[in-house]
Amino acid sequence: MKIGYARISTDTQTHDAQIAALNAAGCEKIYTEIASGAKRDRPVLAEAMEYLRPNADDTLVVYKLDRVARSLPHLIEIMEQLKASGIEFQSVTEAIDTNTPGGRLLFHVVAAIAEFERDLIRERTQAGLKAAKAKGRVGGRPRQMTEEKINAVRELLSSGTAVKDAAAAVGVSVPTLYRWLPGKGR
Repeated sequence: MKIGYARISTDTQTHDAQIAALNAAGCEKIYTEIASGAKRDRPVLAEAMEYLRPNADDTLVVYKLDRVARSLPHLIEIMEQLKASGIEFQSVTEAIDTNTPGGRLLFHVVAAIAEFERDLIRERTQAGLKAAKAKGRVGGRPRQMTEEKINAVRELLSSGTAVKDAAAAVGVSVPTLYRWLPGKGR
């Protein structure tokens, strides 16, 4: 029996294309999940793996390799788990089917290339962040407390205004105010 597994990373995406491909591949049951591929703990994937019957000609089918794992070691770990249980693996997009020796070889080659591609993306991202930092640009959220707000809060507090009211006056939370004005005691 072919069991499908479809995963998307965010709830703004849809499983539709993956489900259509898994149905076309002959899957009798399809598990869907919304989770980051980087997370190793994916309950629906675990449920799908438990549903597969050892040595019963079951096959785990995915739309693409990166739907089941994000790193080569994790992918190989899953593949070893499947192999030890006598369960086959099929990836529709990469045309990988571990029922054949060629499919097993292709699986290892494609998985290595996918990991290499992710590493290159990570390197380029780090280089871009480093270049931006060298130019004085820093990512992240803008700071809520400007020098003007800090001075206004100090004035309000010195005139006897309650901390809660001073924070509300400049539009920040009390914890944010305390973070920017250490030593003000709670």
